Amino acid sequence: MENNTSIEKLNDFIAKIDEMKKQNKLDLSSDQDLSIAIMNLVSIEEHFFFTGGKLEKSSYYDMIKEVREMRKELMLKIVKKPEGEVWCISKHLLAATMRLMEVGTKQLGMDKKEEAYDLFNKAYQLYSLFWGLNMKLIGTEDIKKIDDGAMNKHDKEKKGFLGKLGELVKKAIDCCIE
Repeated sequence: MENNTSIEKLNDFIAKIDEMKKQNKLDLSSDQDLSIAIMNLVSIEEHFFFTGGKLEKSSYYDMIKEVREMRKELMLKIVKKPEGEVWCISKHLLAATMRLMEVGTKQLGMDKKEEAYDLFNKAYQLYSLFWGLNMKLIGTEDIKKIDDGAMNKHDKEKKGFLGKLGELVKKAIDCCIE
């Protein structure tokens, strides 16, 4: 019974994406760009904090407030009517995505490809979760494992919910739409 429910939810998710595309409501390319900008604003907040601490200059701490206000304003364009702690979860999903991307890039630069690819995959899973939550296509009750990453006993690929969500987000967000 639970397996059928997972399949039904996944099919509903696909149907919602297809319907939104038909209605031309799913041009997320600018929202995707905005999410990357928000990631960078979170990083700027962190850098002002660490620079203020390292140099013992409170002027850097003062700049955090301005950047934070800008980040909050921009997040409102994507994170609409968050329930519970979805606002904070969203911010941390974007921050973690950015950090994993940066660490992955460093690993790639050190020719540690396996580690880099693993970090990139984890970053993409978190980024997909961010979009799934904020497009209101999933709820927290949908995030669970069944059997080593399988959605149900018929799932041959065993990518789990985040893996499936990542595939669907990849199809839904086309960064080349102008």
